[in-house]
Amino acid sequence: MEAVMGINDFEPGRTVRTGERGTGTRGPRVLVAGASIAGPALAHWLRRRGAEVTVVERAVGLRPGGQAVDARGVAKEVIRRMGLDAAVRAACTDTAGAHTVDADGRVLETFRADDDGGDGFIADIEILRGDLSRVLYDDTRDGVEYLFGDRIAGLAQDADGVDVVFEGGDRRRFDLVVGADGLHSELRATVFGPHRQFLHHLGHVLAFYSVPNEFALDRWLLEYQDEESGRSVLLRPVQDAARAMAMFYSASADFDVDHRDVAAQKRLLRERMAGLGWLAPDILAHLDDTPDFYLDQVAQVVMDRWSSGRVGLLGDAAFSSSPMSGQGTGLALVGAYVLAGELAAAAWDPGTGFARYEARMRPFVEANQEIGRLNARSRDVPGPDAGPLPDFAGEWFTELVGRAINGIELPDYAGVPDSAAPAGSPITRSSTP
Repeated sequence: MEAVMGINDFEPGRTVRTGERGTGTRGPRVLVAGASIAGPALAHWLRRRGAEVTVVERAVGLRPGGQAVDARGVAKEVIRRMGLDAAVRAACTDTAGAHTVDADGRVLETFRADDDGGDGFIADIEILRGDLSRVLYDDTRDGVEYLFGDRIAGLAQDADGVDVVFEGGDRRRFDLVVGADGLHSELRATVFGPHRQFLHHLGHVLAFYSVPNEFALDRWLLEYQDEESGRSVLLRPVQDAARAMAMFYSASADFDVDHRDVAAQKRLLRERMAGLGWLAPDILAHLDDTPDFYLDQVAQVVMDRWSSGRVGLLGDAAFSSSPMSGQGTGLALVGAYVLAGELAAAAWDPGTGFARYEARMRPFVEANQEIGRLNARSRDVPGPDAGPLPDFAGEWFTELVGRAINGIELPDYAGVPDSAAPAGSPITRSSTP
């Protein structure tokens, strides 16, 4: 999910540009909205395919912290093809596994990071969202133009391109525009319609933030679930042994708090978690001191199409599977590879490229969204009208997990340009302190 993470909101008129747009023969000009994970990953592949890429991000810099995200199955192969396997693994949380515990801290169940070949409940590639974002940015910043502290204020497309007006005042024309700006995508709302048409609330609220590691956490994630109330609290290790990441889940049939109103979100979290046992009171005591608080509904984005003319969507903006799937990052990474490859293979024709991208990705997306819905149902509060829980031990679920992790073939895009070392040297084009 996309959220403000310990950084000031957009300040009008303050734009920081980094990167070199290049000189000489120009490829198609592509604007990408969003600099979290999907956006920089797409920038990597677009640049390698010969495009001239600009990434615009409303935050004034990279957003640090965030929840731990995983790469499983085919997503690990995408990271390898990017040449980033070593860099990503070096930034991982190094989590050994997970224990579920009771209110007294007694271990009930154990999952190891090497279960299922590293593709299990705890993946062998587990990394904080902000750390992965930094790896992707560092990889692309020399050949991609980044506009921080700015946003798309308006756009108009015709048969040959897209005219974009930026909040900071610039006006430019691009061949293609891609929204990779998260669950609450502004570009999606502008081009495709209001959020309510596409956001599907799964009946839960999630919050997370970093806390001092005063809990002697050492490479093992701990989770306590209160089955009666449907609430849970989780502590996970991070690379900085002095810190830990806390997460809260609660069942919620409705959600009416502005996703940018942090004070209201904290009040909601305190109300929802009052009386929760285990270490919850000690974790909540750090709520006002944390630099990276995040809270939002657990939701999916379901759309009939992910493109309109020369404007397309990627990642959570197009097909959020929710944190309940554990595959949001994998979908973003795989989607970036496929989208750039299909556009280049179609000689940058948006109609053909976007259609082929969607045809390849949709079955993979739907499998992961089904996993997310099933996991959300498993956390629902039991009641007299509740239906039976899914039989996760059945063969059907094993087959579904297989499709969700490896259910897409990665084309090699033979004959499509691929420069592993794109042109462009690092330069700061302008900066406002």
